Amino acid sequence: MRKTRQILDMNAFAPGDAAQTPEVSRRLGNLGAASVLFYRDPIEMVRAEGAWMEARDGRRYLDFYNNVPSVGHSHPAVVAAVSDQIGRLNTNTRYVVQVVDDYIDALKAILPEALANVVMTCSGSEANDLALRVARAVSGARGVIVSETAYHGNTDLVTQVSPSAWKQGSGPDWLERVPPPSAGEDFEASVCRAAAALQRRGHGVAALLVDSIFSSDGVFADPPGVLDAAVAAVRRAGGLFIADEVQPGFGRTGSAFWGFARHGAEPDIVTMGKPMGNGFPMAAMAARPDHLAAFCRDVGYFNTFGGNPVAAAAGLAVLRVIRDDGLQQNAARMGARLASGLHRLAATSLRIGDTRGAGLFLGVDVVDPDGVPDPDTTSRIINGLRDEGVLIGAAGKYGATLKVRPPLCLSADEVDLFLAAFGRVIAG
Repeated sequence: MRKTRQILDMNAFAPGDAAQTPEVSRRLGNLGAASVLFYRDPIEMVRAEGAWMEARDGRRYLDFYNNVPSVGHSHPAVVAAVSDQIGRLNTNTRYVVQVVDDYIDALKAILPEALANVVMTCSGSEANDLALRVARAVSGARGVIVSETAYHGNTDLVTQVSPSAWKQGSGPDWLERVPPPSAGEDFEASVCRAAAALQRRGHGVAALLVDSIFSSDGVFADPPGVLDAAVAAVRRAGGLFIADEVQPGFGRTGSAFWGFARHGAEPDIVTMGKPMGNGFPMAAMAARPDHLAAFCRDVGYFNTFGGNPVAAAAGLAVLRVIRDDGLQQNAARMGARLASGLHRLAATSLRIGDTRGAGLFLGVDVVDPDGVPDPDTTSRIINGLRDEGVLIGAAGKYGATLKVRPPLCLSADEVDLFLAAFGRVIAG
């Protein structure tokens, strides 16, 4: 039987893998069991620009892993905006500060009109935690439906709805997991069965919470529209649809600014995070005013650092760069070039299975000669690409899907460099 694999284990450093440098020993001593470092031989990074990161030894790495600096590492427009704002004022949202509302207005202009309230947080975990609490307040139910290898964050509540983070156990009784959309799965039917199971156990249905490109499940973007019927089923059961846009949002899929928009599905709540500030910690939850009011009647919400002016300045700069530099359109063009090249390589290698995704968010299944998911070869490829100067990660139930997620500023030359390196590694 194939064993599931934690995604971070696929390229994680394990003490004893290699001789530890003083810098690695220092990190392990400081963070202890919570330390997560990449690669058998961890890299000490010192600077980054565009799609590239540079190590202390001067070696440069093409970053195909990280969606946080989505418009490019150290983008000058974001650096300038953050530097200017932190030199003038940084405080909390108990004061009126123009840049904060400028940012929220700009964000609302590209969200569904009904989602007129935006609550700023510091991380996607906080945003998803709040979204689930709002959904429970609105629905009066506790049950939550997620995809089977989902990741939605690391607070106590969202860890319970993040199966990819569990090292043991099967999750709470109020949680149901469904397979991601794929050729062999009827997503609506799976969600209907999950809703019925939650109702039988007396939990009801509070929410369907999905990352709309199902990234941790192995990247399942298609077919467009696959969410519609499932969302309708959840609403009939009394629940809300929460679109987690931390990974697919902000133009990454190319054809739409939001992952949910590719499917024509309108969420009740949208959560977002990582790419919002291009590396500056910020996140948000967008909701209907009546839904937020239902939650605030009992508890209310305040976040000391969420929505601070520096975060707002960073976020506003990111939105302007995506628009002015045509990065959503670039994601569509470079994504097509990348997908075409990967399909050419797949035609020559028994190690490449399905390649799928949208824009600059692709999943590449790594298989053995019999077509079975092969996490060991996936790990070899990840480390082989590291030796080639390319950083990449894994996803999927078995940890056997390469998660291809470079910055949106990626150039054609950088696409071709990656394809050449990948071709050498899989042939090795």
